[in-house]
Amino acid sequence: MSRSMPAWRRETYGPADGVALERVPVPVPRHGEVLLRVRATALNAGDVRLLLGDPLLVRPVFGLTRPKHPVRGMEVAGTVVALGPDVVGAEMDEDVVGELVGGGGLAEYVRVPAARLVPIPPDVAPETAACLPIAGGTAWQALDLAGVGLGHGATPRVLIIGASGGVGTFAVQLATLRGAEVWATCRGRNAPLIERLGAVRTFDHRESPLSDLPANRFDAIIDIAGGMPLRELQRLVVPGGTVVLVTGDGGPVLGPVPRMLRAAFLSIGSRSIRPLAATPRPEVLAKLLELVAEGRVVPVIDREYPFAEASAALAHLEAGHTVGKVVVRGVV
Repeated sequence: MSRSMPAWRRETYGPADGVALERVPVPVPRHGEVLLRVRATALNAGDVRLLLGDPLLVRPVFGLTRPKHPVRGMEVAGTVVALGPDVVGAEMDEDVVGELVGGGGLAEYVRVPAARLVPIPPDVAPETAACLPIAGGTAWQALDLAGVGLGHGATPRVLIIGASGGVGTFAVQLATLRGAEVWATCRGRNAPLIERLGAVRTFDHRESPLSDLPANRFDAIIDIAGGMPLRELQRLVVPGGTVVLVTGDGGPVLGPVPRMLRAAFLSIGSRSIRPLAATPRPEVLAKLLELVAEGRVVPVIDREYPFAEASAALAHLEAGHTVGKVVVRGVV
């Protein structure tokens, strides 16, 4: 193994055009960690936010004046090439997938706590597996928080706002698998895809406002797009229904915090609005891998980039309007 490796880095907060390919030392796995040779990294909206240091509220955690993790990429599939001390549950040469806190996937190697990794089934490609930890896991946890498939009745009706992104494309499929009647908002050009994934009705909420819909229409709403008036979302759910806020959108300083506080206030004695704080869940990731291996869930990949074009992948994601996931393949 070489003593140094290529990695895409940005030492200051700013846009994707400032990310540069550099050579850095290969990390050494610490207690309970393994070293992966990265085979694929999937990018998320969170990568763009951390690249920009937006909102300012996140900087005390991720770096006040410069990012603590200058390498982006938080969903990674790879092969175990070294074990740190006292590693349990991972083996040399095993293909695994997991979530990185902070980032690090846009490099040849990355170290990861073994407890966060799940083996990849033999018939699942690393590019496919890499799409699952954050996007798939967030969709799963949002549906759990909304109670979809957990007692709403025979056929709950679910509205997914912003269904064409990474989380949304998984949410449509998983809600359908849980027996829900799925309505979804997306741009008109994406409607055929979202309907193939399982939605029975699609519309663009920019052109057909949610205010046109009758009250008490849905058992649950999963808001991924953000920007919707909270009282309007409350109006649309049945008594006892739940609105789940997935989006982290908000102001440049406090981000989603004011909206979350307003949601808590509006939920007092009324229909529940619950912000989602998704966390790494290896047991959920294992179930998602099973569904993918069985062909019951299919990650939607908008574009795949070679490692040499990782900065272009980040720029594409930063530009918005990505459908599904953006994946960067590992160093060849």
